[in-house]
Amino acid sequence: MTAPATTSHVTIFAADWCPFCKKLRQRLDRTETPYDLVDVEDDGMDDVNEWIKSVNDGNRIVPTVLYSDGTHATNPEASAVRKKLRELTGEE
Repeated sequence: MTAPATTSHVTIFAADWCPFCKKLRQRLDRTETPYDLVDVEDDGMDDVNEWIKSVNDGNRIVPTVLYSDGTHATNPEASAVRKKLRELTGEE
C-alpha cells in the first residue's frame, strides 16, 4: 500500500482520544519541532487508516509517523523523531 502524500518531513497520524499521541505532540511542541498533524478520525481518512494498518500488522495504531523519505515509525519517542528530522534536513 502506498503511503499518504505529504509535504512535510514529519507527519503524525493521530487521534484526539489517544494519550500517546498527546504526549508525543507535547514533547515535540516543547522543542518547537515542526510536523504536520493528520487526525485519523476525520471523514475521508479510510485510505490513511488502511495505510496505518498496513504498516502495523493489521492494527490501526496511533501515533504512526511518516517521514519524507518514506520510512515510518509507530509510537516513537520524541527524541527519535527529532533525530530523524535532523537526518532528513541535513542538520546535525
